[in-house]
Amino acid sequence: MADLILYTNPQSRGRIAHWMMEELGEPFETIWLDYGPAMKAPEYLAVNPMGKVPTLRHGDVVVTESAAICAYLADRFPGKGLIPPAADPRRAAWFRWMFFVAGPLEMALTARSLDWKVPDGRSRMVGFGSYADALHGLEVALTPGPFVCGAQFTAADVVVGSAIIWGMVFGTIEKRSALEAYAQRCMTRPAYQRSVTVNDAIVQAGTA
Repeated sequence: MADLILYTNPQSRGRIAHWMMEELGEPFETIWLDYGPAMKAPEYLAVNPMGKVPTLRHGDVVVTESAAICAYLADRFPGKGLIPPAADPRRAAWFRWMFFVAGPLEMALTARSLDWKVPDGRSRMVGFGSYADALHGLEVALTPGPFVCGAQFTAADVVVGSAIIWGMVFGTIEKRSALEAYAQRCMTRPAYQRSVTVNDAIVQAGTA
């Protein structure tokens, strides 16, 4: 059994964590769970009480939430170059946009998808302010390029890139030139392409 085990489903945010595993390049085992009894079985609930994916098990350590998994792995394997060194100023951007996507952007896209309306004058009460504000912030952050931390591709790009790529697929993110160019750079990554191939094959086989 591998020391790193990823519990996931090919039609979930688990794709983010799976892409990260491919970027990491360490041996890992994938346990594919469907959205039926397997994800709510006592054996899995003992690992993740919420009964959802993704979940990472690293020895005796358990990490849930896709952004947290990416952050944990980057920090745990610093030699892989997926997080700037602690004293590097670029580390601030790494944290900033990792948390931005997991918080404000996620909420803004969910609200847009479900047609949730923030009452007039109440935007200060929600972390994302407005959909327009969240998207503008993302666009400004990515315009310098080529990646979140400049020339270095990091785990933050796995999280940010996944949000943009899937947001464009499902129509929750507008196809602005800076965002499209960034997404294209992410999608040329061999690790991204390997992950897509593996997950798509599982979907086609209907085994998860």
